[in-house]
Amino acid sequence: MTSPAMTAHIRIRELTFDYGGDRPAVDALSFDIAKGEFIGLLGPSGCGKSTTLRMFAGLLAPTSGQIVINGEDIVARPPWERNMGLVFQSYALFPHMTVAQNVAFGLRLRKVGKAETASRVAEALRAVRLDNFGSRRPAELSGGQQQRVAIARAIVIQPEILLLDEPLSNLDARLRDEMRFEIRDIQTRTGITTLFVTHDQQEALTMCDRIAVMNGGRLEQIGTPVAVYDQAATPFVANFIGRANSVPATLSHLSGAPQLRLEGQWLPAPRAEDLPVGVTDGTRVSAMVRPHAIRLAKPDGGLTARVVRRVFVGSVVEVELQLADNHTLIAELRPDSDGAALAEPGAEVAISWRPTDMRIFAA
Repeated sequence: MTSPAMTAHIRIRELTFDYGGDRPAVDALSFDIAKGEFIGLLGPSGCGKSTTLRMFAGLLAPTSGQIVINGEDIVARPPWERNMGLVFQSYALFPHMTVAQNVAFGLRLRKVGKAETASRVAEALRAVRLDNFGSRRPAELSGGQQQRVAIARAIVIQPEILLLDEPLSNLDARLRDEMRFEIRDIQTRTGITTLFVTHDQQEALTMCDRIAVMNGGRLEQIGTPVAVYDQAATPFVANFIGRANSVPATLSHLSGAPQLRLEGQWLPAPRAEDLPVGVTDGTRVSAMVRPHAIRLAKPDGGLTARVVRRVFVGSVVEVELQLADNHTLIAELRPDSDGAALAEPGAEVAISWRPTDMRIFAA
């Protein structure tokens, strides 16, 4: 949800869409979006993110709920009265038209005059850095250039809201990396409130102001990229955003400094206020820690593990560790670190992490 200081441009309230299956495709979705925010809808296939975008665009009518923009519920408005720009996954450019004609298409439908159309098309092409490409056909453009034409066509109508439906999925990996920053730069310069659908965690983490993580039609968590990564609210978010190690453990000493019993060792646990609601002494939990937070040292009587394998993957060394109960952990270490030097297959090492790097979930 929004912070008290944030003025909502869009309020989504109990938004639901039911195809008639076992459960709704979108189930009582509620959150706010500030003006000019870049919000990512992130989740696996079938989680309801594209259905949500289509309800925004007016291509689907909600079963129930509200989409309130500037204080007015728009769910009964037809698509052409919503002042939204939509960029499709396939770009949907007209092959027989030039770039300029493609960009001008929405203005022609709105019967904008020729002089204003020419001015706004030129401005939109400048915004996406395609000033000199107006006379070309889509077939003469690269994938990234075609995508920018699709964005120019969406923003030329001066929409209040921009909707992006997995716009990077048809690009190769290198171009996808470049276009992440291109799209964010365009959105920042235009200041358009943007809703961006993706299943790619890296896209969401690098592009969005906040990420709404969806699963099974429901909202699992919404927050900044740092918050959803470092303070995952649910086990699903912890495992879907980045990589996570999870091991069963027992919580105790909750009236003082909480401790975690793992592999017969008592380890410092996160602060009591960061623990799940309702836990008591002896509660079985799942302890989650990110691979980059794990430290390796020489055995010192604390928690130990056996190194199963070590793989160099460029900027980090990935180490697979096996605990005595056969649970495995993955650690990511700098190649020049002391821990990496100890991580020889078959070696026994001490493992540790800071309590603040751990998330605890009810088992």
